[in-house]
Amino acid sequence: MTRPFPEFLGFRLPALDGSFWRRMARFGARGPTWFSRFSPPLIGVAICAFSPRQRRVMRENLRRVRGPRSRLHDTADVARIFATYASCLSEALGGATAGGKLPEAAIDGDEHVRSALGERRGAIFATAHTAGWEVVGPVLRKRRGLPVMIAAAAERDAAARSIQDQARRDQGLEVAHVGDDPFAGLALMRHLREGGIVAMQIDRVPPGQRAREVRLFGESERIPEGPLRLAALTGAPVVPVFTAREGYRRYRVVASPPIRLQRSAGAAEIDAAAQQIADALGGFVRAHPTQWFHFR
Repeated sequence: MTRPFPEFLGFRLPALDGSFWRRMARFGARGPTWFSRFSPPLIGVAICAFSPRQRRVMRENLRRVRGPRSRLHDTADVARIFATYASCLSEALGGATAGGKLPEAAIDGDEHVRSALGERRGAIFATAHTAGWEVVGPVLRKRRGLPVMIAAAAERDAAARSIQDQARRDQGLEVAHVGDDPFAGLALMRHLREGGIVAMQIDRVPPGQRAREVRLFGESERIPEGPLRLAALTGAPVVPVFTAREGYRRYRVVASPPIRLQRSAGAAEIDAAAQQIADALGGFVRAHPTQWFHFR
């Protein structure tokens, strides 16, 4: 979410993507277990209550995904999205707390991850703003012993970006900000050629970046072209990977079959690969409609 919250009784809540809430989430994650478990969802619901525009956006988005429901059902699901978001943010920024242990993460489709990594060309994880997507990197780094790089557009709030990036680095992840650095692509290619994993979100197109048209939930949408071009240039397979939160510090990772592109891939092949990614995202979100933080 990039816009500030509206005023409520003369008070303007800080923007959800700003540094204030990240500091609060980091503070909460480092408190006693009962506090880190129960305070984030309560804060998330409170933010939801004071944010009519964001509630409307999420209600419309839910209806795109699963069709119209009763007003009571929509209200409960929107509140659940905000509560889950707050919990995920706290657990991500808290890093390896809880006795130094990473969150639990079961992997559905682990054979697809093994198949992609078995080619020794690295792998591109096409992910999205789903619940706990930040968990995938640390878990795979620990289980596979492979370097993981998060490639994302730089956040507009420099302080928030610093907090988020430091939390990633504390868990052994590398960070590359794409879009504002003309040499960022070279770092990604080098990382893949060394056998590493590059995680890139595909459900938002940063300003100025090229995109491909796809069908998502029966409507025309756009996903970034960068991951697909990177796959064609390096030979690294693209694995759609999405995550859902199942409880306190407990997640499920869902991986789809790898998508492979040749260096000579033409527009039709790239469009087909883009649609495969969109289909994987659509299937996941339909199964977990309150786990997609698509606040736009």
